Amino acid sequence: MNAELPAVFLKYQRELMSSVSVHAVTVVEKSRRTGYSWAAAAIAVLTASSARPAGGQDVFYMGYNLEMAREFIDYCGEWAKLLSPAAAVAEEYFFPDPDNPDKNIKAFRIEFASGFKIVALPSVPRALRGMQGLVIIDEAAFHDDLAELLKAAMALLMWGGKVLVISTHDGVDNPFNELITDTRAGRKPYNVLRCTFDDALADGLYQRMCLKSGKDWTPDAEAAWRAEIIANYGDAADEELFCIPRASGGAAIPSTLVEARMSTDAPVLRLGYGDEFVHWPEHLREAETRDWCERILLLELQRLDPEERHVAGGDFGRSGDLSVFWPLAIGRHLHRRTPFTIELRNVPFRQQEQVLFYLLDRLPRFDGAALDARGNGQYLAEVAMQRYGSRISQVMLTENWYRENMPPLKAAIEDAGMTLPRDDGVLSDFRALKVVRGVIRIAERTGGKGGQRHGDSAIACALAYAASRADSTAYEYIPVPRPASYLGSPSSGMGSDDDDDDNPGSAYGLKGHIF
Repeated sequence: MNAELPAVFLKYQRELMSSVSVHAVTVVEKSRRTGYSWAAAAIAVLTASSARPAGGQDVFYMGYNLEMAREFIDYCGEWAKLLSPAAAVAEEYFFPDPDNPDKNIKAFRIEFASGFKIVALPSVPRALRGMQGLVIIDEAAFHDDLAELLKAAMALLMWGGKVLVISTHDGVDNPFNELITDTRAGRKPYNVLRCTFDDALADGLYQRMCLKSGKDWTPDAEAAWRAEIIANYGDAADEELFCIPRASGGAAIPSTLVEARMSTDAPVLRLGYGDEFVHWPEHLREAETRDWCERILLLELQRLDPEERHVAGGDFGRSGDLSVFWPLAIGRHLHRRTPFTIELRNVPFRQQEQVLFYLLDRLPRFDGAALDARGNGQYLAEVAMQRYGSRISQVMLTENWYRENMPPLKAAIEDAGMTLPRDDGVLSDFRALKVVRGVIRIAERTGGKGGQRHGDSAIACALAYAASRADSTAYEYIPVPRPASYLGSPSSGMGSDDDDDDNPGSAYGLKGHIF
Protein backbone atom coordinates (compact mmCIF):
# COMPACT_ATOMS: atom_id res chain seq x y z
CA MET A 1 0.00 0.00 0.00
CA ASN A 2 1.02 3.62 -0.47
CA ALA A 3 2.72 4.78 2.72
CA GLU A 4 1.38 8.31 2.21
CA LEU A 5 -1.85 8.82 4.13
CA PRO A 6 -4.80 9.83 1.94
CA ALA A 7 -7.15 12.75 2.54
CA VAL A 8 -9.68 12.22 5.33
CA PHE A 9 -12.62 12.40 2.91
CA LEU A 10 -12.94 10.70 -0.46
CA LYS A 11 -13.68 12.83 -3.51
CA TYR A 12 -17.45 12.28 -3.51
CA GLN A 13 -17.60 13.07 0.21
CA ARG A 14 -15.72 16.32 -0.37
CA GLU A 15 -18.16 17.16 -3.17
CA LEU A 16 -21.00 16.63 -0.70
CA MET A 17 -19.45 19.03 1.81
CA SER A 18 -18.85 21.63 -0.91
CA SER A 19 -22.42 21.36 -2.19
CA VAL A 20 -23.97 21.79 1.26
CA SER A 21 -21.83 24.88 1.86
CA VAL A 22 -22.94 26.47 -1.44
CA HIS A 23 -26.50 25.29 -2.11
CA ALA A 24 -29.64 25.66 -0.03
CA VAL A 25 -30.80 22.17 -1.04
CA THR A 26 -28.60 19.23 -2.01
CA VAL A 27 -30.07 15.92 -3.22
CA VAL A 28 -27.85 12.83 -3.39
CA GLU A 29 -28.67 9.57 -5.20
CA LYS A 30 -26.15 6.99 -4.13
CA SER A 31 -25.06 3.39 -3.83
CA ARG A 32 -25.38 1.51 -0.56
CA ARG A 33 -22.65 1.79 2.09
CA THR A 34 -20.56 4.50 0.50
CA GLY A 35 -20.03 6.54 3.67
CA TYR A 36 -22.35 9.46 2.96
CA SER A 37 -23.92 9.34 6.45
CA TRP A 38 -20.44 9.46 7.97
CA ALA A 39 -19.57 12.53 5.90
CA ALA A 40 -22.96 14.09 6.70
CA ALA A 41 -22.19 13.64 10.41
CA ALA A 42 -18.98 15.66 9.92
CA ILE A 43 -21.02 18.37 8.19
CA ALA A 44 -23.46 18.33 11.10
CA VAL A 45 -20.70 18.76 13.71
CA LEU A 46 -18.95 21.51 11.76
CA THR A 47 -22.30 23.33 11.39
CA ALA A 48 -23.52 23.01 14.97
CA SER A 49 -20.13 23.77 16.55
CA SER A 50 -19.65 27.01 14.59
CA ALA A 51 -20.71 30.43 15.82
CA ARG A 52 -23.63 32.06 14.06
CA PRO A 53 -21.45 34.56 12.08
CA ALA A 54 -19.51 31.57 10.73
CA GLY A 55 -22.69 29.84 9.53
CA GLY A 56 -23.49 27.92 12.69
CA GLN A 57 -27.03 26.66 13.24
CA ASP A 58 -28.94 23.71 14.64
CA VAL A 59 -28.89 20.44 12.73
CA PHE A 60 -31.86 18.06 12.53
CA TYR A 61 -31.30 14.52 11.30
CA MET A 62 -34.07 12.17 10.17
CA GLY A 63 -33.53 8.49 9.40
CA TYR A 64 -36.44 6.16 8.76
CA ASN A 65 -35.97 4.20 12.02
CA LEU A 66 -34.57 4.57 15.52
CA GLU A 67 -31.42 2.56 14.79
CA MET A 68 -30.40 4.97 12.02
CA ALA A 69 -30.87 7.92 14.35
CA ARG A 70 -28.74 6.34 17.05
CA GLU A 71 -26.01 5.39 14.55
CA PHE A 72 -25.87 8.94 13.17
CA ILE A 73 -25.58 10.44 16.66
CA ASP A 74 -22.72 8.01 17.33
CA TYR A 75 -20.97 9.25 14.18
CA CYS A 76 -21.49 12.82 15.33
CA GLY A 77 -20.10 11.95 18.76
CA GLU A 78 -16.92 10.62 17.16
CA TRP A 79 -16.51 13.74 15.05
CA ALA A 80 -17.27 15.99 18.02
CA LYS A 81 -14.37 14.49 19.97
CA LEU A 82 -12.06 15.46 17.11
CA LEU A 83 -13.56 18.76 15.98
CA SER A 84 -15.30 20.20 19.05
CA PRO A 85 -14.07 18.77 22.35
CA ALA A 86 -16.34 21.20 24.24
CA ALA A 87 -19.45 19.41 22.98
CA ALA A 88 -21.73 17.78 25.53
CA VAL A 89 -22.18 14.02 25.38
CA ALA A 90 -24.98 12.51 23.35
CA GLU A 91 -28.20 12.03 25.27
CA GLU A 92 -31.77 10.88 24.82
CA TYR A 93 -34.46 13.41 25.53
CA PHE A 94 -38.15 14.06 24.93
CA PHE A 95 -39.96 17.11 23.63
CA PRO A 96 -43.71 17.81 23.34
CA ASP A 97 -45.50 16.58 20.23
CA PRO A 98 -46.68 19.75 18.40
CA ASP A 99 -49.96 18.01 17.47
CA ASN A 100 -50.59 16.44 20.87
CA PRO A 101 -49.19 18.19 23.97
CA ASP A 102 -50.04 15.14 26.06
CA LYS A 103 -47.48 13.07 24.14
CA ASN A 104 -43.71 13.39 23.85
CA ILE A 105 -41.40 12.69 20.95
CA LYS A 106 -38.19 10.78 21.67
CA ALA A 107 -34.99 12.15 20.13
CA PHE A 108 -31.20 12.11 20.51
CA ARG A 109 -29.21 15.28 21.06
CA ILE A 110 -25.65 16.66 21.23
CA GLU A 111 -25.17 20.26 22.41
CA PHE A 112 -22.20 22.48 21.59
CA ALA A 113 -20.54 25.46 23.21
CA SER A 114 -21.71 27.53 20.25
CA GLY A 115 -25.26 27.24 21.62
CA PHE A 116 -26.37 25.05 18.73
CA LYS A 117 -27.22 21.35 18.77
CA ILE A 118 -27.56 18.25 16.65
CA VAL A 119 -30.89 16.49 17.11
CA ALA A 120 -31.81 13.10 15.63
CA LEU A 121 -35.59 13.18 15.20
CA PRO A 122 -38.15 10.52 14.29
CA SER A 123 -39.42 10.46 10.73
CA VAL A 124 -42.60 12.49 11.28
CA PRO A 125 -43.11 15.83 9.49
CA ARG A 126 -44.57 17.53 12.58
CA ALA A 127 -41.26 17.03 14.42
CA LEU A 128 -39.78 19.85 12.30
CA ARG A 129 -42.50 22.31 13.18
CA GLY A 130 -41.04 25.45 14.72
CA MET A 131 -37.46 24.31 14.07
CA GLN A 132 -34.76 26.24 12.21
CA GLY A 133 -31.44 25.01 10.83
CA LEU A 134 -29.92 22.33 8.58
CA VAL A 135 -32.17 19.31 7.94
CA ILE A 136 -30.59 15.99 6.89
CA ILE A 137 -33.01 13.36 5.55
CA ASP A 138 -31.15 10.06 5.24
CA GLU A 139 -32.33 7.17 3.02
CA ALA A 140 -35.18 9.44 2.01
CA ALA A 141 -36.81 6.95 -0.37
CA PHE A 142 -37.68 4.68 2.56
CA HIS A 143 -39.50 7.19 4.77
CA ASP A 144 -43.22 6.56 5.22
CA ASP A 145 -44.36 10.01 4.06
CA LEU A 146 -41.45 11.58 2.22
CA ALA A 147 -43.63 14.10 0.34
CA GLU A 148 -44.91 15.66 3.58
CA LEU A 149 -41.48 15.40 5.19
CA LEU A 150 -39.91 17.34 2.31
CA LYS A 151 -42.65 19.95 2.54
CA ALA A 152 -41.91 20.46 6.24
CA ALA A 153 -38.15 20.54 5.65
CA MET A 154 -38.34 23.08 2.82
CA ALA A 155 -40.20 25.49 5.10
CA LEU A 156 -36.93 25.93 7.02
CA LEU A 157 -35.33 27.53 3.96
CA MET A 158 -37.28 30.75 4.51
CA TRP A 159 -35.03 31.78 7.41
CA GLY A 160 -31.69 30.63 6.04
CA GLY A 161 -31.91 26.91 6.76
CA LYS A 162 -30.58 24.21 4.46
CA VAL A 163 -31.76 20.76 3.42
CA LEU A 164 -29.67 17.69 2.56
CA VAL A 165 -31.55 14.70 1.11
CA ILE A 166 -29.57 11.44 0.75
CA SER A 167 -30.85 8.08 -0.49
CA THR A 168 -30.53 4.98 -2.57
CA HIS A 169 -33.49 4.42 -4.89
CA ASP A 170 -36.67 2.52 -4.09
CA GLY A 171 -38.60 2.42 -7.36
CA VAL A 172 -39.20 4.78 -10.24
CA ASP A 173 -42.48 6.11 -8.81
CA ASN A 174 -41.03 6.87 -5.38
CA PRO A 175 -41.16 10.56 -4.30
CA PHE A 176 -37.37 10.51 -4.02
CA ASN A 177 -36.97 9.62 -7.69
CA GLU A 178 -39.60 12.22 -8.58
CA LEU A 179 -37.53 14.79 -6.64
CA ILE A 180 -34.42 13.80 -8.62
CA THR A 181 -36.32 13.96 -11.91
CA ASP A 182 -37.90 17.35 -11.14
CA THR A 183 -34.52 18.76 -10.15
CA ARG A 184 -32.81 17.56 -13.31
CA ALA A 185 -35.74 18.89 -15.33
CA GLY A 186 -35.19 22.34 -13.85
CA ARG A 187 -38.47 22.40 -11.93
CA LYS A 188 -36.58 22.52 -8.63
CA PRO A 189 -33.58 24.85 -8.05
CA TYR A 190 -31.61 22.23 -6.16
CA ASN A 191 -28.22 20.61 -6.68
CA VAL A 192 -28.07 16.88 -7.51
CA LEU A 193 -25.09 14.66 -6.75
CA ARG A 194 -24.83 11.07 -7.98
CA CYS A 195 -22.47 8.35 -6.80
CA THR A 196 -22.74 4.77 -8.02
CA PHE A 197 -20.81 1.85 -6.56
CA ASP A 198 -18.28 2.13 -9.38
CA ASP A 199 -17.95 5.90 -8.81
CA ALA A 200 -17.15 5.25 -5.18
CA LEU A 201 -14.60 2.57 -6.09
CA ALA A 202 -12.95 4.94 -8.57
CA ASP A 203 -12.66 7.53 -5.80
CA GLY A 204 -10.94 5.03 -3.50
CA LEU A 205 -13.68 3.37 -1.42
CA TYR A 206 -12.11 -0.09 -1.42
CA GLN A 207 -8.63 1.31 -0.89
CA ARG A 208 -9.95 3.17 2.15
CA MET A 209 -11.50 -0.04 3.47
CA CYS A 210 -8.16 -1.82 3.05
CA LEU A 211 -6.37 1.00 4.87
CA LYS A 212 -8.81 0.79 7.77
CA SER A 213 -8.66 -3.00 8.02
CA GLY A 214 -4.91 -3.30 7.46
CA LYS A 215 -5.24 -5.30 4.24
CA ASP A 216 -3.05 -4.82 1.21
CA TRP A 217 -4.87 -3.26 -1.73
CA THR A 218 -4.41 -4.72 -5.22
CA PRO A 219 -6.47 -4.20 -8.39
CA ASP A 220 -7.29 -7.91 -8.49
CA ALA A 221 -8.52 -7.90 -4.89
CA GLU A 222 -10.73 -4.88 -5.62
CA ALA A 223 -12.17 -6.52 -8.75
CA ALA A 224 -12.93 -9.72 -6.82
CA TRP A 225 -14.60 -7.76 -4.01
CA ARG A 226 -16.67 -5.76 -6.51
CA ALA A 227 -17.87 -8.95 -8.20
CA GLU A 228 -18.77 -10.48 -4.83
CA ILE A 229 -20.81 -7.45 -3.75
CA ILE A 230 -22.70 -7.33 -7.04
CA ALA A 231 -23.41 -11.06 -6.83
CA ASN A 232 -24.72 -10.65 -3.29
CA TYR A 233 -27.28 -8.07 -4.43
CA GLY A 234 -28.34 -10.15 -7.44
CA ASP A 235 -31.26 -8.65 -9.36
CA ALA A 236 -31.34 -5.67 -6.97
CA ALA A 237 -27.79 -4.57 -7.86
CA ASP A 238 -28.88 -1.97 -10.42
CA GLU A 239 -31.05 -0.17 -7.90
CA GLU A 240 -29.01 -0.74 -4.74
CA LEU A 241 -25.56 -0.10 -6.22
CA PHE A 242 -25.93 1.77 -9.52
CA CYS A 243 -28.66 4.36 -8.86
CA ILE A 244 -31.13 2.85 -11.34
CA PRO A 245 -34.69 2.80 -9.92
CA ARG A 246 -36.51 -0.45 -10.63
CA ALA A 247 -39.58 -0.80 -12.86
CA SER A 248 -38.02 1.70 -15.22
CA GLY A 249 -39.05 0.27 -18.57
CA GLY A 250 -41.60 1.54 -21.07
CA ALA A 251 -42.18 4.70 -23.08
CA ALA A 252 -40.53 7.79 -21.67
CA ILE A 253 -43.10 10.33 -22.93
CA PRO A 254 -46.69 9.23 -23.66
CA SER A 255 -47.72 9.58 -27.31
CA THR A 256 -50.88 11.43 -26.31
CA LEU A 257 -48.77 14.07 -24.58
CA VAL A 258 -46.46 14.44 -27.60
CA GLU A 259 -49.47 14.83 -29.91
CA ALA A 260 -50.93 17.48 -27.61
CA ARG A 261 -47.85 19.64 -28.23
CA MET A 262 -47.88 19.23 -32.02
CA SER A 263 -48.82 22.03 -34.40
CA THR A 264 -49.62 22.07 -38.11
CA ASP A 265 -47.83 25.42 -38.33
CA ALA A 266 -44.47 23.61 -38.18
CA PRO A 267 -43.76 21.78 -41.46
CA VAL A 268 -41.15 19.06 -41.87
CA LEU A 269 -38.93 19.91 -44.86
CA ARG A 270 -37.57 16.73 -46.42
CA LEU A 271 -34.70 16.41 -48.87
CA GLY A 272 -33.46 13.08 -50.23
CA TYR A 273 -31.23 11.95 -53.07
CA GLY A 274 -30.66 8.71 -54.92
CA ASP A 275 -27.43 6.74 -54.59
CA GLU A 276 -26.07 8.13 -57.85
CA PHE A 277 -26.18 11.74 -56.61
CA VAL A 278 -22.92 11.39 -54.68
CA HIS A 279 -21.10 10.78 -58.03
CA TRP A 280 -22.24 14.07 -59.58
CA PRO A 281 -19.61 16.78 -60.07
CA GLU A 282 -19.33 18.94 -56.99
CA HIS A 283 -20.60 22.13 -58.63
CA LEU A 284 -23.76 20.33 -59.80
CA ARG A 285 -24.43 18.80 -56.36
CA GLU A 286 -23.94 22.24 -54.86
CA ALA A 287 -26.25 23.93 -57.35
CA GLU A 288 -28.95 21.28 -56.91
CA THR A 289 -28.91 21.63 -53.13
CA ARG A 290 -28.84 25.44 -53.32
CA ASP A 291 -31.90 25.31 -55.53
CA TRP A 292 -33.76 23.27 -52.87
CA CYS A 293 -32.68 25.69 -50.15
CA GLU A 294 -33.93 28.69 -52.08
CA ARG A 295 -37.20 27.08 -53.23
CA ILE A 296 -38.17 25.35 -49.98
CA LEU A 297 -36.07 26.36 -46.97
CA LEU A 298 -35.85 30.09 -47.64
CA LEU A 299 -39.64 30.47 -47.57
CA GLU A 300 -39.76 29.17 -44.00
CA LEU A 301 -36.76 31.24 -42.92
CA GLN A 302 -38.43 34.41 -44.18
CA ARG A 303 -41.38 33.72 -41.86
CA LEU A 304 -39.23 33.81 -38.71
CA ASP A 305 -39.65 36.67 -36.26
CA PRO A 306 -36.46 38.79 -36.40
CA GLU A 307 -37.01 39.87 -32.78
CA GLU A 308 -36.88 36.33 -31.37
CA ARG A 309 -33.72 34.46 -30.42
CA HIS A 310 -33.11 31.22 -32.32
CA VAL A 311 -31.10 28.07 -31.65
CA ALA A 312 -30.80 24.72 -33.38
CA GLY A 313 -30.02 21.07 -32.78
CA GLY A 314 -28.72 18.51 -35.23
CA ASP A 315 -28.66 14.70 -35.20
CA PHE A 316 -26.40 13.25 -37.88
CA GLY A 317 -27.10 10.37 -40.28
CA ARG A 318 -25.79 9.54 -43.72
CA SER A 319 -26.91 6.47 -45.67
CA GLY A 320 -29.05 4.70 -43.06
CA ASP A 321 -30.42 7.10 -40.48
CA LEU A 322 -31.71 10.57 -41.14
CA SER A 323 -29.91 13.81 -40.47
CA VAL A 324 -32.33 16.16 -38.74
CA PHE A 325 -31.82 19.90 -38.15
CA TRP A 326 -34.25 21.30 -35.59
CA PRO A 327 -34.46 25.09 -35.10
CA LEU A 328 -36.21 26.58 -32.07
CA ALA A 329 -37.55 30.11 -31.72
CA ILE A 330 -37.41 31.36 -28.13
CA GLY A 331 -40.30 33.69 -27.36
CA ARG A 332 -40.35 36.59 -24.95
CA HIS A 333 -41.89 34.36 -22.29
CA LEU A 334 -39.28 31.62 -22.98
CA HIS A 335 -41.71 29.37 -24.81
CA ARG A 336 -39.82 27.27 -27.35
CA ARG A 337 -41.57 27.16 -30.73
CA THR A 338 -40.51 24.83 -33.51
CA PRO A 339 -41.01 26.81 -36.75
CA PHE A 340 -40.03 23.86 -38.99
CA THR A 341 -37.58 20.98 -39.09
CA ILE A 342 -35.32 19.63 -41.84
CA GLU A 343 -34.88 15.92 -42.57
CA LEU A 344 -32.10 14.81 -44.90
CA ARG A 345 -31.93 11.27 -46.25
CA ASN A 346 -28.92 9.96 -48.17
CA VAL A 347 -27.50 13.47 -48.58
CA PRO A 348 -23.68 13.66 -49.03
CA PHE A 349 -21.55 15.21 -46.30
CA ARG A 350 -20.78 18.39 -48.23
CA GLN A 351 -24.42 19.02 -49.03
CA GLN A 352 -25.41 18.45 -45.41
CA GLU A 353 -22.86 21.12 -44.55
CA GLN A 354 -24.36 23.35 -47.22
CA VAL A 355 -27.91 23.00 -45.86
CA LEU A 356 -26.80 23.48 -42.25
CA PHE A 357 -24.84 26.65 -43.05
CA TYR A 358 -27.72 28.00 -45.15
CA LEU A 359 -29.98 27.50 -42.12
CA LEU A 360 -27.69 28.88 -39.42
CA ASP A 361 -26.58 31.88 -41.53
CA ARG A 362 -30.20 33.04 -41.73
CA LEU A 363 -31.59 32.27 -38.27
CA PRO A 364 -32.43 35.65 -36.69
CA ARG A 365 -30.52 36.40 -33.49
CA PHE A 366 -28.75 33.06 -33.72
CA ASP A 367 -27.63 32.10 -30.20
CA GLY A 368 -26.12 28.69 -30.79
CA ALA A 369 -26.53 25.08 -31.83
CA ALA A 370 -25.85 21.69 -30.28
CA LEU A 371 -24.73 19.14 -32.88
CA ASP A 372 -24.27 15.38 -32.64
CA ALA A 373 -20.52 14.78 -32.79
CA ARG A 374 -20.51 10.98 -32.71
CA GLY A 375 -18.84 9.06 -35.54
CA ASN A 376 -19.11 10.80 -38.90
CA GLY A 377 -21.18 13.54 -37.27
CA GLN A 378 -17.94 14.84 -35.80
CA TYR A 379 -17.01 16.28 -39.21
CA LEU A 380 -20.18 18.38 -39.49
CA ALA A 381 -20.00 19.54 -35.88
CA GLU A 382 -16.36 20.49 -36.29
CA VAL A 383 -16.76 22.56 -39.46
CA ALA A 384 -19.76 24.30 -37.88
CA MET A 385 -17.62 25.17 -34.85
CA GLN A 386 -14.92 26.52 -37.17
CA ARG A 387 -17.50 28.74 -38.87
CA TYR A 388 -19.57 29.90 -35.87
CA GLY A 389 -17.09 29.56 -33.02
CA SER A 390 -18.17 28.94 -29.45
CA ARG A 391 -21.85 29.11 -30.35
CA ILE A 392 -21.56 25.52 -31.55
CA SER A 393 -21.59 22.75 -28.96
CA GLN A 394 -20.10 19.47 -30.23
CA VAL A 395 -22.05 16.86 -28.26
CA MET A 396 -21.08 13.28 -27.56
CA LEU A 397 -24.39 11.58 -26.77
CA THR A 398 -23.35 9.61 -23.72
CA GLU A 399 -25.55 8.17 -20.99
CA ASN A 400 -24.58 11.09 -18.74
CA TRP A 401 -25.66 13.56 -21.43
CA TYR A 402 -29.03 11.85 -21.72
CA ARG A 403 -29.37 11.75 -17.93
CA GLU A 404 -28.84 15.51 -17.62
CA ASN A 405 -30.65 16.74 -20.73
CA MET A 406 -33.66 14.51 -21.34
CA PRO A 407 -35.56 15.38 -18.12
CA PRO A 408 -35.68 19.12 -19.04
CA LEU A 409 -37.02 18.21 -22.51
CA LYS A 410 -39.67 15.95 -21.00
CA ALA A 411 -40.63 18.68 -18.53
CA ALA A 412 -41.01 21.22 -21.35
CA ILE A 413 -43.38 18.87 -23.19
CA GLU A 414 -45.33 18.09 -20.02
CA ASP A 415 -45.61 21.78 -19.08
CA ALA A 416 -46.57 22.96 -22.60
CA GLY A 417 -43.29 24.85 -22.81
CA MET A 418 -42.66 24.01 -26.47
CA THR A 419 -44.39 23.07 -29.73
CA LEU A 420 -43.53 20.22 -32.10
CA PRO A 421 -44.37 19.52 -35.78
CA ARG A 422 -47.57 17.53 -36.30
CA ASP A 423 -45.97 14.72 -38.24
CA ASP A 424 -46.19 10.94 -38.08
CA GLY A 425 -42.45 10.50 -38.45
CA VAL A 426 -41.75 12.86 -35.55
CA LEU A 427 -44.28 11.03 -33.40
CA SER A 428 -42.63 7.72 -34.32
CA ASP A 429 -39.26 9.10 -33.22
CA PHE A 430 -40.60 10.26 -29.85
CA ARG A 431 -42.15 6.82 -29.34
CA ALA A 432 -38.63 5.41 -29.66
CA LEU A 433 -37.60 7.22 -26.47
CA LYS A 434 -37.50 4.67 -23.67
CA VAL A 435 -36.36 4.66 -20.05
CA VAL A 436 -33.30 2.43 -20.14
CA ARG A 437 -31.45 1.78 -16.88
CA GLY A 438 -33.22 4.79 -15.41
CA VAL A 439 -32.25 7.13 -18.28
CA ILE A 440 -34.41 8.42 -21.16
CA ARG A 441 -32.74 7.54 -24.45
CA ILE A 442 -33.25 5.82 -27.80
CA ALA A 443 -33.61 2.10 -27.20
CA GLU A 444 -34.59 0.58 -30.52
CA ARG A 445 -35.13 1.33 -34.18
CA THR A 446 -38.56 2.18 -35.52
CA GLY A 447 -40.16 1.76 -38.93
CA GLY A 448 -41.78 5.11 -39.56
CA LYS A 449 -43.12 6.33 -42.88
CA GLY A 450 -40.56 7.27 -45.48
CA GLY A 451 -37.97 4.66 -44.55
CA GLN A 452 -35.84 3.71 -41.62
CA ARG A 453 -35.96 5.92 -38.53
CA HIS A 454 -34.01 5.70 -35.31
CA GLY A 455 -35.50 8.41 -33.12
CA ASP A 456 -33.53 10.97 -35.15
CA SER A 457 -35.88 13.92 -34.79
CA ALA A 458 -36.39 13.28 -31.06
CA ILE A 459 -32.63 13.49 -30.53
CA ALA A 460 -32.36 16.61 -32.70
CA CYS A 461 -35.15 18.16 -30.62
CA ALA A 462 -33.34 17.28 -27.38
CA LEU A 463 -30.13 18.84 -28.74
CA ALA A 464 -32.01 21.99 -29.76
CA TYR A 465 -33.63 22.25 -26.34
CA ALA A 466 -30.22 21.81 -24.68
CA ALA A 467 -28.87 24.63 -26.88
CA SER A 468 -31.78 26.83 -25.79
CA ARG A 469 -30.82 26.32 -22.13
CA ALA A 470 -27.12 26.98 -22.61
CA ASP A 471 -25.46 30.27 -21.75
CA SER A 472 -24.96 32.34 -24.86
CA THR A 473 -23.10 35.47 -25.89
CA ALA A 474 -24.88 38.21 -27.81
CA TYR A 475 -23.14 39.63 -30.87
CA GLU A 476 -24.11 43.14 -31.97
CA TYR A 477 -23.07 44.84 -35.20
CA ILE A 478 -24.24 47.44 -37.72
CA PRO A 479 -24.63 45.75 -41.13
CA VAL A 480 -23.48 47.28 -44.40
CA PRO A 481 -26.54 48.02 -46.60
CA ARG A 482 -27.20 45.22 -49.09
CA PRO A 483 -29.67 44.64 -51.92
CA ALA A 484 -33.14 43.48 -50.91
CA SER A 485 -32.48 40.13 -52.59
CA TYR A 486 -29.49 39.43 -50.35
CA LEU A 487 -31.40 37.12 -48.01
CA GLY A 488 -31.94 34.72 -50.86
CA SER A 489 -28.37 34.72 -52.17
CA PRO A 490 -26.12 31.78 -51.49
CA SER A 491 -23.82 32.19 -48.50
CA SER A 492 -22.94 28.62 -47.78
CA GLY A 493 -19.24 29.33 -48.23
CA MET A 494 -19.05 26.37 -50.61
CA GLY A 495 -18.04 27.40 -54.09
CA SER A 496 -19.10 30.29 -56.33
CA ASP A 497 -21.87 32.73 -55.43
CA ASP A 498 -22.74 33.28 -59.11
CA ASP A 499 -26.30 32.40 -60.05
CA ASP A 500 -26.75 29.69 -62.65
CA ASP A 501 -28.78 30.51 -65.76
CA ASP A 502 -30.24 27.00 -65.76
CA ASN A 503 -30.65 24.27 -63.25
CA PRO A 504 -27.73 22.00 -64.22
CA GLY A 505 -29.01 19.17 -62.12
CA SER A 506 -31.98 18.67 -64.43
CA ALA A 507 -29.68 17.24 -67.10
CA TYR A 508 -29.04 14.32 -64.76
CA GLY A 509 -32.76 13.70 -64.34
CA LEU A 510 -32.59 14.01 -60.53
CA LYS A 511 -34.01 16.74 -58.31
CA GLY A 512 -33.99 17.19 -54.58
CA HIS A 513 -37.36 15.72 -53.72
CA ILE A 514 -39.77 15.10 -50.89
CA PHE A 515 -39.31 11.51 -49.68
